[in-house]
Amino acid sequence: MDFKLPKRPEDSHKGTFGKVINVAGSRYMPGAAYLSSISALTAGCGYLILASEEEVIQAVAAQTQNVVFAPIKEIKNILKDADVLELGCGLSTSKKAVKLFKDTIKNTPDILTVIDADGLNILSKINDIRLSEKLILTPHPKEAARLLNKNLKDILYNMEDSAKEISAKYSCVTVLKSNKSIICDKNGNITYNATGNSALAKAGSGDVLTGIIAGLLAQKMKLYEAAVLGCHLHGLCGDLAKNDLTEYGVSASDLIRYIPYSIKLMLGN
Repeated sequence: MDFKLPKRPEDSHKGTFGKVINVAGSRYMPGAAYLSSISALTAGCGYLILASEEEVIQAVAAQTQNVVFAPIKEIKNILKDADVLELGCGLSTSKKAVKLFKDTIKNTPDILTVIDADGLNILSKINDIRLSEKLILTPHPKEAARLLNKNLKDILYNMEDSAKEISAKYSCVTVLKSNKSIICDKNGNITYNATGNSALAKAGSGDVLTGIIAGLLAQKMKLYEAAVLGCHLHGLCGDLAKNDLTEYGVSASDLIRYIPYSIKLMLGN
């Protein structure tokens, strides 16, 4: 793994390490908002605002005091000074969520953006929208099939070509998640992630990955580097968690606890 962790200068403040806006969560999936928010902070971003429905905000606030909250109606204002946008984790695909997705994209034409989960499902049904040129998409194979309007078996038959197609179609960096996730840049360059195990095959694991990548982007890493390093760290979290908890017993929230230890390993401490 060639990419190094972003530097942490001593003469810094929270603004030094970037502001992430996370548009995530819905009535039945508040956990996705929590996981994608806390993982970004734990990966090193300086400031995170969760924009969501009131009941999601209440649920997340009950679990952490580290996140700043904003109601959906204020999203246009809070997006003005954001460095990174996380979009889609647990968002649902309701009419309200689709409108929120479109409005968010419309107000962030040039921001560093990571789209995951329901954000990808919504995106697959939209043709008339201008996406950021600084974009990372993080589909699993079913989401990739929707993005490319193909059958799942076609995606699974050739994962590498599928990742390249998504990157070409959306002019983005693609993280096609699998047991050995594939990261593909806009030019078709490919990296296979070598870390991780079956402990990562749990609901919420992808939300943690999205947060890690967003947290690295906030610290001024380049798109492709953040995607590759984020996958590496995420897999390391699974490897460390497996050693303590077994591959059976690791939950997505456990992965967050291992982000600092994964970083410590990379720092050589």
